[in-house]
Amino acid sequence: MKLTRRRTGLLAAALTLAAAGLAQAQQVTLKAVNGFQEGTYYARNFEAFVKKVNDEGKGVVQINYLGGPKAVPTMEQGAALRNGVVDLANTTTSFVASVSPESLALNYATVPWAEMRRNGTLDFLNKLMMEKGLYYYARTGDGVPYHIYLNKRIDKADLSGLKIRIAPIYREFFTRLGASVMQIAPGEVFTALDRGVVDGYGWPLLGVFDLGWHEKTKFRVDPGFYNIELGVIFSAKTWNGLTPAQRDFLNKQVAWLEAKNADMAGKDAAADLKRQAEVGIQTIKLPEAEARKLLALSLDAGWAGVIAASPTHGPRLRQLMAP
Repeated sequence: MKLTRRRTGLLAAALTLAAAGLAQAQQVTLKAVNGFQEGTYYARNFEAFVKKVNDEGKGVVQINYLGGPKAVPTMEQGAALRNGVVDLANTTTSFVASVSPESLALNYATVPWAEMRRNGTLDFLNKLMMEKGLYYYARTGDGVPYHIYLNKRIDKADLSGLKIRIAPIYREFFTRLGASVMQIAPGEVFTALDRGVVDGYGWPLLGVFDLGWHEKTKFRVDPGFYNIELGVIFSAKTWNGLTPAQRDFLNKQVAWLEAKNADMAGKDAAADLKRQAEVGIQTIKLPEAEARKLLALSLDAGWAGVIAASPTHGPRLRQLMAP
């Protein structure tokens, strides 16, 4: 009798350990980084997403948030994703262009994001990105234009003689405008402006206050161009390795995360415009003919860059995204 009870106890203990082990096996902890400094405007929605996943995903998915560029430099995060060093990043296709140049096409799209999700365009892009080791999970920036910010006044669509900070998204565009271009990570832009290394920079309407750039900025050129693209990108290896339950949980978070884009394009943009004016950033409103020239050149240059980098897939991407 005692032996039977002992065996029963051992069996119960074994089952408890097995259940604990199964639960542990069903939970995955993902390593995440941010292309933007923690707490800054473009980092915050992702940080809220991390908290939401960790609060609601116990036993399924947890995220170990390693931080911003100090954890992995911004321009190295694409390679870190491809190589499985980290599992996901809050970044932009501009920052991972060295790994997946085709993904830059998102910045030049005229078709709305929701439609690209519905009509299979995102699936096509993800097929190309997954071949490079990346997976585009959710868009966290939309509906906000980029602008040229300067310390010297211009009156036409011409940056000749000016040194401008760029990211890959507008390298070709600014080069065609005559600028001398320099690729500089966001965390280094203030110093470049302060030391006169650059005369200006390209950046979205939002975010110039995060790192103090407004202190070194005199002008914002209107009109804006392109449409901000910010997103959460996974390592393809990580995404493919998730269980159906883990992917299902994460896919249910997408709508919540992408809904935050509405605030960005609405009230936040209006508030930043007002704030820029208050701190003395003057608006250079280009004459109508020059404005049309700027916008036409921006799209021609952007798509030319995509097609040059991906002659096979670039034309198809343009047909799908900017017909």
